[in-house]
Amino acid sequence: MITVEKPNALDAGPMANLLNAIIKEGGTTAHTKSLTAADMTEMMAFAPAQSAWHIARDTAGHLVGFQFIEPLKTLPPEACDIATFVQMGRTGLGIGSALFTATARAAKAMGYVWINANIRADNEGGLIYYQSRGFRDYGRIDGMTLASGLTVDKILKRYDI
Repeated sequence: MITVEKPNALDAGPMANLLNAIIKEGGTTAHTKSLTAADMTEMMAFAPAQSAWHIARDTAGHLVGFQFIEPLKTLPPEACDIATFVQMGRTGLGIGSALFTATARAAKAMGYVWINANIRADNEGGLIYYQSRGFRDYGRIDGMTLASGLTVDKILKRYDI
């Protein structure tokens, strides 16, 4: 069973570790540099207004995923952007589904009308995950250069709340 809750300061280290493992593996996230617990704490503390963060824990209480939404300057005010990170080796077990239930509810409560997902075109798992939640393609960004210098294409997906 997966439980979903809002993160606290003690979750920053496990969140950074989870994300760093994904970054190290490569191929699924636009993040290219490792993060510290302090970086993660800062990201949450200084998140824009109208943001929401959720973490998922397994039955033993271990952090196995996190998700957040936030407004972006490139999106209209009725839309927010989403990011999802699930512990490597634990995808397909309902963690992302549990997170999205809480996130979609929070987005609706904050007055958002739709959620944007900006996914690397080579991230097959991410594309499948968002499609399975009901997101639909609405755009594409070709030739986006990441901080590492790697150039990737992005698929834009939209979920109407």
